Amino acid sequence: MDLSALYRDLAHRPADAAAALPVLASDVLNGHPGGHPNSPAWLLWHAARQMDAQLAQLAGADEVWADGWRERLNLGPAGDGIGYGDRTEDAARIVSDDQEGLTEYLVAVCSAAARYAESLRDGQWDEIIDDSYDPPVTRAARLVSIIDDAAQHVGQVAYVAGMPSL
Repeated sequence: MDLSALYRDLAHRPADAAAALPVLASDVLNGHPGGHPNSPAWLLWHAARQMDAQLAQLAGADEVWADGWRERLNLGPAGDGIGYGDRTEDAARIVSDDQEGLTEYLVAVCSAAARYAESLRDGQWDEIIDDSYDPPVTRAARLVSIIDDAAQHVGQVAYVAGMPSL
């Protein structure tokens, strides 16, 4: 089995799902269904940011965020985080009417993940990259985890998009 090819396909799925979302009105994109702190805008941003930061660490490379996305998305200092452990007030700082930009950022990050997978050789997938967990985390497990996280968050946006109203 060609793990790189498999992961390349997997890596694009969150971006494909985000691109298939209907255009959301600003009040929906920045709304908080049921009072939940994470808006659809936050979910799209976090899907890309968590993936970007973790991928950059694995690859020993700069984050895609540094390629002008900070300026394009204009989320201020809150946008520089990744969303893990955000308090309600932290999540509320992510406000955007640029669904297209958030989606394009996710597309760019997913493309970077696919390119990274292409660079890996078979033995590198099994390499332990974090032994602070039991069992220790392999490169493959971390890569699947960041895609899974992104896919779940985009799925949450799709659920909200399908609601008759907030």
